[in-house]
Amino acid sequence: MAICVSGSHTLFVNRSNLKTVAVLSREKKMRVQYDLKQGQSRNFHELPSGLSMEVIVQKGAKKNTNFEYPPLVFVHGSYHAAWCWAEHWLPFFSSSGHDCYAISLLGQGESDSPPDSVAGTLQTHARDVADFICRNIGSPPVLVGHSFGGLIIQYYISNLGSDELKDLYPKLKGAVLVCSVPPSGNSGIVWRYIFSKPIVAFKVTRSLAAKAFQTSLSLCRETFFSATMEDHVVRRYQELMKESSRMPLFDLRKLNASLPVPSVPNCPFEILVLGAKDDFIVDAEGLKETAKFYGVPPVCVDAIAHDMMLDVSWEKGAEVIFSWLNGSEK
Repeated sequence: MAICVSGSHTLFVNRSNLKTVAVLSREKKMRVQYDLKQGQSRNFHELPSGLSMEVIVQKGAKKNTNFEYPPLVFVHGSYHAAWCWAEHWLPFFSSSGHDCYAISLLGQGESDSPPDSVAGTLQTHARDVADFICRNIGSPPVLVGHSFGGLIIQYYISNLGSDELKDLYPKLKGAVLVCSVPPSGNSGIVWRYIFSKPIVAFKVTRSLAAKAFQTSLSLCRETFFSATMEDHVVRRYQELMKESSRMPLFDLRKLNASLPVPSVPNCPFEILVLGAKDDFIVDAEGLKETAKFYGVPPVCVDAIAHDMMLDVSWEKGAEVIFSWLNGSEK
Protein backbone atom coordinates (compact mmCIF):
# COMPACT_ATOMS: atom_id res chain seq x y z
CA MET A 1 0.00 0.00 0.00
CA ALA A 2 1.26 3.47 -0.85
CA ILE A 3 0.55 6.65 1.11
CA CYS A 4 0.03 10.05 -0.51
CA VAL A 5 0.44 13.39 1.24
CA SER A 6 -1.35 16.56 0.28
CA GLY A 7 -0.71 19.55 2.50
CA SER A 8 -0.88 18.46 6.15
CA HIS A 9 -2.84 15.29 5.44
CA THR A 10 -1.66 11.82 4.59
CA LEU A 11 -3.66 9.72 2.18
CA PHE A 12 -3.30 5.96 2.06
CA VAL A 13 -3.72 4.90 -1.54
CA ASN A 14 -4.34 1.47 -2.97
CA ARG A 15 -1.87 1.18 -5.85
CA SER A 16 -4.05 -1.05 -7.99
CA ASN A 17 -6.87 1.47 -8.35
CA LEU A 18 -5.40 4.64 -6.77
CA LYS A 19 -8.41 5.17 -4.52
CA THR A 20 -8.09 6.90 -1.17
CA VAL A 21 -8.94 4.44 1.59
CA ALA A 22 -8.00 6.38 4.75
CA VAL A 23 -6.79 9.80 5.85
CA LEU A 24 -4.66 10.86 8.82
CA SER A 25 -1.97 13.38 9.69
CA ARG A 26 1.72 12.57 9.49
CA GLU A 27 4.36 14.40 11.50
CA LYS A 28 6.88 16.29 9.36
CA LYS A 29 10.49 15.33 10.02
CA MET A 30 12.31 18.12 8.18
CA ARG A 31 12.11 21.51 9.86
CA VAL A 32 12.86 23.12 6.50
CA GLN A 33 10.22 21.93 4.07
CA TYR A 34 10.64 21.38 0.35
CA ASP A 35 7.65 22.72 -1.57
CA LEU A 36 6.62 20.35 -4.33
CA LYS A 37 6.30 21.63 -7.87
CA GLN A 38 3.18 21.43 -10.00
CA GLY A 39 2.38 17.84 -10.93
CA GLN A 40 4.37 16.33 -8.04
CA SER A 41 3.02 14.38 -5.06
CA ARG A 42 4.65 13.16 -1.86
CA ASN A 43 3.91 9.48 -1.16
CA PHE A 44 5.03 7.01 1.51
CA HIS A 45 5.88 3.41 0.75
CA GLU A 46 5.53 1.04 3.69
CA LEU A 47 8.36 -1.49 3.95
CA PRO A 48 7.99 -5.01 5.39
CA SER A 49 9.57 -3.65 8.61
CA GLY A 50 6.61 -1.28 9.05
CA LEU A 51 8.80 1.76 8.40
CA SER A 52 7.83 4.08 5.55
CA MET A 53 9.94 5.71 2.85
CA GLU A 54 9.13 9.08 1.32
CA VAL A 55 8.66 8.98 -2.45
CA ILE A 56 8.16 12.10 -4.56
CA VAL A 57 6.27 11.17 -7.72
CA GLN A 58 5.81 13.01 -10.98
CA LYS A 59 3.96 11.13 -13.70
CA GLY A 60 5.08 11.35 -17.30
CA ALA A 61 3.34 13.58 -19.81
CA LYS A 62 1.23 11.64 -22.27
CA LYS A 63 2.94 11.23 -25.64
CA ASN A 64 1.21 10.36 -28.91
CA THR A 65 3.74 7.74 -29.94
CA ASN A 66 4.46 4.05 -29.70
CA PHE A 67 7.86 4.78 -28.14
CA GLU A 68 8.49 3.10 -24.79
CA TYR A 69 9.14 5.37 -21.80
CA PRO A 70 10.50 3.24 -18.94
CA PRO A 71 9.80 4.50 -15.42
CA LEU A 72 12.75 6.19 -13.70
CA VAL A 73 13.55 5.56 -10.01
CA PHE A 74 16.00 8.01 -8.43
CA VAL A 75 18.20 7.24 -5.40
CA HIS A 76 20.06 10.04 -3.60
CA GLY A 77 23.36 10.03 -1.71
CA SER A 78 24.51 11.31 1.69
CA TYR A 79 23.05 14.58 3.05
CA HIS A 80 20.32 14.54 0.41
CA ALA A 81 16.80 13.20 0.01
CA ALA A 82 14.11 12.85 -2.65
CA TRP A 83 13.79 16.63 -3.00
CA CYS A 84 17.18 16.89 -4.78
CA TRP A 85 15.70 15.16 -7.83
CA ALA A 86 12.35 16.98 -7.63
CA GLU A 87 13.96 20.39 -8.19
CA HIS A 88 14.94 19.96 -11.84
CA TRP A 89 15.24 16.40 -13.09
CA LEU A 90 11.75 15.10 -12.23
CA PRO A 91 10.09 17.93 -14.19
CA PHE A 92 12.55 17.43 -17.07
CA PHE A 93 12.13 13.68 -17.46
CA SER A 94 8.41 13.58 -16.72
CA SER A 95 7.84 16.19 -19.45
CA SER A 96 9.62 13.75 -21.78
CA GLY A 97 7.10 11.00 -20.97
CA HIS A 98 8.75 9.10 -18.12
CA ASP A 99 6.99 8.33 -14.83
CA CYS A 100 9.46 9.50 -12.18
CA TYR A 101 9.89 8.30 -8.58
CA ALA A 102 12.43 9.86 -6.21
CA ILE A 103 13.03 7.89 -3.01
CA SER A 104 14.21 9.15 0.37
CA LEU A 105 16.17 6.35 2.03
CA LEU A 106 15.39 5.53 5.67
CA GLY A 107 16.55 8.18 8.12
CA GLN A 108 16.61 10.79 5.34
CA GLY A 109 14.13 13.45 4.26
CA GLU A 110 10.60 12.64 5.39
CA SER A 111 11.25 8.89 5.64
CA ASP A 112 11.03 7.04 8.95
CA SER A 113 14.19 6.28 10.92
CA PRO A 114 15.21 2.78 12.03
CA PRO A 115 16.04 2.19 15.72
CA ASP A 116 19.80 2.19 15.07
CA SER A 117 22.71 4.62 15.00
CA VAL A 118 22.87 4.52 11.19
CA ALA A 119 20.17 4.38 8.53
CA GLY A 120 21.20 0.98 7.19
CA THR A 121 23.72 -1.00 5.18
CA LEU A 122 24.38 -1.33 1.49
CA GLN A 123 22.28 -4.49 1.61
CA THR A 124 19.29 -3.04 3.47
CA HIS A 125 19.13 0.13 1.38
CA ALA A 126 19.25 -1.87 -1.86
CA ARG A 127 16.58 -4.21 -0.55
CA ASP A 128 14.34 -1.25 0.36
CA VAL A 129 14.67 0.11 -3.18
CA ALA A 130 13.87 -3.36 -4.54
CA ASP A 131 10.79 -3.64 -2.31
CA PHE A 132 9.49 -0.29 -3.54
CA ILE A 133 9.96 -1.31 -7.18
CA CYS A 134 8.43 -4.75 -6.63
CA ARG A 135 5.25 -3.37 -5.07
CA ASN A 136 4.79 -0.13 -7.02
CA ILE A 137 6.36 -0.22 -10.47
CA GLY A 138 4.63 -2.20 -13.19
CA SER A 139 7.48 -2.53 -15.69
CA PRO A 140 11.30 -2.72 -15.41
CA PRO A 141 12.58 0.75 -14.49
CA VAL A 142 15.83 2.57 -15.07
CA LEU A 143 17.55 3.18 -11.73
CA VAL A 144 19.36 6.53 -11.39
CA GLY A 145 21.72 6.90 -8.42
CA HIS A 146 23.89 9.80 -7.26
CA SER A 147 27.10 9.49 -5.19
CA PHE A 148 26.49 6.85 -2.47
CA GLY A 149 23.09 6.27 -4.09
CA GLY A 150 25.05 5.04 -7.11
CA LEU A 151 26.87 2.53 -4.90
CA ILE A 152 23.51 1.26 -3.60
CA ILE A 153 22.40 0.72 -7.19
CA GLN A 154 25.63 -1.14 -7.92
CA TYR A 155 24.85 -3.53 -5.07
CA TYR A 156 21.30 -3.93 -6.42
CA ILE A 157 22.76 -4.86 -9.83
CA SER A 158 25.11 -7.41 -8.24
CA ASN A 159 22.14 -9.25 -6.75
CA LEU A 160 20.54 -9.66 -10.15
CA GLY A 161 23.30 -12.16 -10.92
CA SER A 162 22.59 -14.27 -7.83
CA ASP A 163 20.29 -17.27 -8.27
CA GLU A 164 19.38 -17.11 -4.57
CA LEU A 165 18.52 -13.40 -4.49
CA LYS A 166 17.35 -12.51 -8.01
CA ASP A 167 13.68 -13.10 -7.12
CA LEU A 168 13.94 -10.39 -4.44
CA TYR A 169 15.33 -7.83 -6.89
CA PRO A 170 13.02 -6.92 -9.81
CA LYS A 171 14.57 -6.74 -13.25
CA LEU A 172 15.81 -3.40 -14.52
CA LYS A 173 15.63 -1.73 -17.91
CA GLY A 174 18.92 0.06 -17.26
CA ALA A 175 20.94 2.01 -14.71
CA VAL A 176 22.56 5.45 -14.55
CA LEU A 177 25.39 6.07 -12.07
CA VAL A 178 25.79 9.83 -11.53
CA CYS A 179 29.03 10.99 -9.86
CA SER A 180 28.89 7.60 -8.17
CA VAL A 181 31.13 6.26 -5.45
CA PRO A 182 33.11 3.52 -7.27
CA PRO A 183 32.67 -0.23 -6.61
CA SER A 184 35.63 -0.29 -4.20
CA GLY A 185 34.19 2.55 -2.11
CA ASN A 186 35.56 6.01 -1.39
CA SER A 187 38.75 4.98 0.45
CA GLY A 188 40.82 4.98 -2.75
CA ILE A 189 39.63 8.49 -3.56
CA VAL A 190 40.53 9.68 -0.06
CA TRP A 191 44.04 8.24 -0.24
CA ARG A 192 44.65 9.73 -3.70
CA TYR A 193 43.62 13.14 -2.40
CA ILE A 194 45.85 12.81 0.68
CA PHE A 195 48.95 12.13 -1.43
CA SER A 196 48.24 14.30 -4.48
CA LYS A 197 45.94 17.06 -3.21
CA PRO A 198 46.35 17.34 0.58
CA ILE A 199 44.52 20.68 0.79
CA VAL A 200 41.55 19.20 -1.09
CA ALA A 201 41.67 16.14 1.18
CA PHE A 202 41.48 18.41 4.24
CA LYS A 203 38.59 20.40 2.79
CA VAL A 204 36.61 17.31 1.79
CA THR A 205 37.11 15.75 5.23
CA ARG A 206 36.17 18.98 7.00
CA SER A 207 33.15 19.53 4.76
CA LEU A 208 31.67 16.02 4.86
CA ALA A 209 33.03 14.12 7.87
CA ALA A 210 32.92 17.17 10.15
CA LYS A 211 29.78 18.50 8.39
CA ALA A 212 31.33 21.95 7.99
CA PHE A 213 29.37 22.42 4.74
CA GLN A 214 26.33 22.96 6.97
CA THR A 215 27.74 26.19 8.44
CA SER A 216 30.06 27.49 5.72
CA LEU A 217 28.37 28.79 2.59
CA SER A 218 31.64 28.92 0.64
CA LEU A 219 32.58 25.35 1.59
CA CYS A 220 29.09 24.10 0.73
CA ARG A 221 29.40 25.69 -2.72
CA GLU A 222 32.91 24.31 -3.27
CA THR A 223 31.87 20.80 -2.20
CA PHE A 224 28.66 20.41 -4.16
CA PHE A 225 28.14 23.21 -6.69
CA SER A 226 29.72 25.39 -9.33
CA ALA A 227 31.39 28.65 -8.34
CA THR A 228 28.80 30.63 -10.31
CA MET A 229 25.83 29.49 -8.22
CA GLU A 230 24.30 32.49 -6.45
CA ASP A 231 24.49 32.72 -2.67
CA HIS A 232 20.74 32.57 -2.07
CA VAL A 233 20.45 29.35 -4.08
CA VAL A 234 23.39 27.73 -2.25
CA ARG A 235 21.87 28.81 1.06
CA ARG A 236 18.52 27.23 0.19
CA TYR A 237 20.10 23.90 -0.71
CA GLN A 238 22.38 24.09 2.33
CA GLU A 239 19.37 24.43 4.63
CA LEU A 240 17.63 21.49 2.95
CA MET A 241 20.76 19.33 3.20
CA LYS A 242 21.10 20.14 6.91
CA GLU A 243 17.64 18.72 7.46
CA SER A 244 17.87 15.81 5.03
CA SER A 245 20.00 13.39 7.07
CA ARG A 246 18.92 12.70 10.62
CA MET A 247 21.43 9.83 10.75
CA PRO A 248 24.34 8.65 8.57
CA LEU A 249 23.42 6.46 5.60
CA PHE A 250 26.06 3.89 6.59
CA ASP A 251 28.67 2.87 9.10
CA LEU A 252 31.56 3.66 6.74
CA ARG A 253 33.99 1.21 8.36
CA LYS A 254 31.56 -1.68 7.96
CA LEU A 255 30.69 -0.48 4.47
CA ASN A 256 34.31 -0.43 3.29
CA ALA A 257 34.86 -3.88 4.79
CA SER A 258 32.02 -5.23 2.62
CA LEU A 259 33.43 -3.84 -0.64
CA PRO A 260 34.01 -4.11 -3.53
CA VAL A 261 30.54 -4.92 -4.77
CA PRO A 262 30.38 -8.25 -6.62
CA SER A 263 30.70 -8.05 -10.38
CA VAL A 264 27.94 -9.18 -12.76
CA PRO A 265 29.30 -10.86 -15.90
CA ASN A 266 27.22 -10.24 -19.02
CA CYS A 267 24.93 -7.63 -17.48
CA PRO A 268 21.63 -7.92 -19.38
CA PHE A 269 20.99 -4.18 -19.62
CA GLU A 270 22.88 -1.00 -20.40
CA ILE A 271 24.61 1.12 -17.76
CA LEU A 272 25.55 4.78 -18.14
CA VAL A 273 28.46 5.95 -15.98
CA LEU A 274 28.21 9.73 -15.78
CA GLY A 275 30.69 12.06 -14.09
CA ALA A 276 31.27 15.78 -13.61
CA LYS A 277 34.45 17.55 -14.70
CA ASP A 278 34.39 19.84 -11.64
CA ASP A 279 33.47 17.15 -9.10
CA PHE A 280 35.07 18.00 -5.75
CA ILE A 281 34.28 14.58 -4.22
CA VAL A 282 34.62 11.82 -6.87
CA ASP A 283 37.82 12.21 -8.88
CA ALA A 284 38.52 11.19 -12.49
CA GLU A 285 40.12 7.91 -11.37
CA GLY A 286 36.99 7.03 -9.41
CA LEU A 287 34.86 7.67 -12.50
CA LYS A 288 37.17 5.52 -14.63
CA GLU A 289 37.10 2.71 -12.07
CA THR A 290 33.31 2.52 -12.17
CA ALA A 291 33.19 2.60 -15.96
CA LYS A 292 35.86 -0.10 -16.27
CA PHE A 293 34.02 -2.28 -13.77
CA TYR A 294 30.96 -2.33 -16.04
CA GLY A 295 32.89 -2.35 -19.31
CA VAL A 296 31.50 0.94 -20.59
CA PRO A 297 33.14 4.25 -21.54
CA PRO A 298 32.75 6.97 -18.89
CA VAL A 299 30.93 10.15 -19.84
CA CYS A 300 32.25 13.28 -18.14
CA VAL A 301 30.24 16.50 -18.35
CA ASP A 302 32.22 19.75 -18.53
CA ALA A 303 31.61 22.78 -16.30
CA ILE A 304 29.43 21.03 -13.74
CA ALA A 305 29.99 19.95 -10.13
CA HIS A 306 29.18 16.95 -7.91
CA ASP A 307 25.50 17.81 -7.43
CA MET A 308 24.84 17.55 -11.15
CA MET A 309 21.05 17.42 -10.71
CA LEU A 310 20.99 20.70 -8.73
CA ASP A 311 23.87 22.64 -10.23
CA VAL A 312 23.62 25.80 -12.32
CA SER A 313 23.87 23.82 -15.58
CA TRP A 314 21.76 20.88 -14.36
CA GLU A 315 20.30 20.42 -17.83
CA LYS A 316 23.69 19.27 -19.22
CA GLY A 317 23.60 15.99 -17.33
CA ALA A 318 19.87 15.57 -17.87
CA GLU A 319 20.31 15.90 -21.64
CA VAL A 320 23.09 13.28 -21.67
CA ILE A 321 20.80 10.85 -19.83
CA PHE A 322 17.89 11.72 -22.12
CA SER A 323 19.98 10.97 -25.21
CA TRP A 324 21.20 7.73 -23.64
CA LEU A 325 17.62 6.69 -22.81
CA ASN A 326 16.57 7.31 -26.40
CA GLY A 327 19.51 5.31 -27.70
CA SER A 328 18.99 2.39 -25.29
CA GLU A 329 15.38 2.04 -26.41
CA LYS A 330 16.28 1.55 -30.06
